[in-house]
Amino acid sequence: MKLRQIKEFIIEKLIFLSGILSILFVVLIFTFLLKEGFLFFKEISIKTFITGKYWYPISDPEQFGILPLILGSLIVTLGAIIVSVPLSIACAFYISEVAQGRIKDILKAGIEMLAAIPSVVLGFIGMTTLVPFLKNVFNLPTGLTALSGSIMLGLMAMPTIITISEDAINAVPKSYKEGALALGATRWQAMYRVIIHAALPGIIAASMLGIGRVIGETMAVMMITGNAAVIPTTFLQPVRTLTATIAAEMGETVHGSMHYYSLFAIGIILFVITFIINVTADMFLHRNKK
Repeated sequence: MKLRQIKEFIIEKLIFLSGILSILFVVLIFTFLLKEGFLFFKEISIKTFITGKYWYPISDPEQFGILPLILGSLIVTLGAIIVSVPLSIACAFYISEVAQGRIKDILKAGIEMLAAIPSVVLGFIGMTTLVPFLKNVFNLPTGLTALSGSIMLGLMAMPTIITISEDAINAVPKSYKEGALALGATRWQAMYRVIIHAALPGIIAASMLGIGRVIGETMAVMMITGNAAVIPTTFLQPVRTLTATIAAEMGETVHGSMHYYSLFAIGIILFVITFIINVTADMFLHRNKK
């Protein structure tokens, strides 16, 4: 009995230590970004940095405006939401409420396999298949557009949204569905009038976590969006995202230069955006549990 108590005590402390270390790592990452980015903001105001329309960090004079990068990230993310959220919710309902037996197992295994594919592989697939397809369909000079990035990132976000949405649907008490059926509702009416409303906080949280995955993605979006730092007006033109800018330029900057510190400033903006998304998603998850 005493040995069991010792084991439980050790496991409890290890879990507590893991939680503390996770928080500590996040704080250290933000502190590091803030330390490097602060040197940039001493020279360039945050307002000028965020609202500037031109990103020419190696020109003379240098111009550090990330508005095109923010809008590029937003338009790709918006497109990914349009692609992934409806399909993911429909797929989650099908797996949870319709599919039976072997089909359900196969679908769940396929979703898990999709989540395991590296983003660079998906980016390569997008370059060789999706990009030429969109170029021919829309008769464009290049298929490296925001639409290409949206479709591919939507595909990457789907496993996260499907998995968490399915958990939210399964967490709805069976009595809700049984009560709806007892009152004369059909199976489909029970799903879209009762179950989806009860599972809505979890579905919203799943969608926001998927959005967080999209915003933080680097390799795939860098490979298929064209990397043009211009303010986008449509989905059918090349764009550049915040993450792609950091990945593409960090290896070419002079250490200690304004260009170098500006990439850490972009990292701060990106960190804040993803932090807000994750906190909001966590709030919806807790609301769902209540």
